[in-house]
Amino acid sequence: MLDLLIQRIKEDNVNGEALLGLFQERTIKAKTILLSEGQTSRHIYFVKKGCLRLWFNNQGKDVSFQFFLEGQAVSSFFGREPSLFTLESIEPSVIVLLKKSDFDKMLNIIPELKDGFYEILFRRFENYAKLFLSQIKDSPEKRYLDLMATNPELIQRIPQHYLASYLGITPVSLSRIRNRKR
Repeated sequence: MLDLLIQRIKEDNVNGEALLGLFQERTIKAKTILLSEGQTSRHIYFVKKGCLRLWFNNQGKDVSFQFFLEGQAVSSFFGREPSLFTLESIEPSVIVLLKKSDFDKMLNIIPELKDGFYEILFRRFENYAKLFLSQIKDSPEKRYLDLMATNPELIQRIPQHYLASYLGITPVSLSRIRNRKR
């Protein structure tokens, strides 16, 4: 996603160089909190290398909501409300930040970029709806098998306790499911 965005910006001979200067690349350690629950986000984050996790606190329990790998973007500034989630790195990561105000500026200069971002938002909403329905109707084992089929890289890269909370089960239950599948 970031590569396509950069490519499109470079095509703008008038504003491209200035727009590229709005992006800030950072290398962060594992367990770096980029946004805490209750803070208002002022950035969009693009994952260049590594993995980010969106999670929330549910009565003292850490619940993983979504994971972001290379090529994906995450932000919670669209609502302009305090974030319901904490965003942190799971692995040492390289991220590219874009301020909300700079994002707005970029969309005003190259308005056709909005279509790409809308497409990403609609896909994300669809994924959230599927996740919500799966939590209601599917067994933990079915959720795990679906995750293996649709995103096996998460199974390999995400620590088991984060995967378990994402699936709505305990790490012990996840271990049992994994052992049955071997």
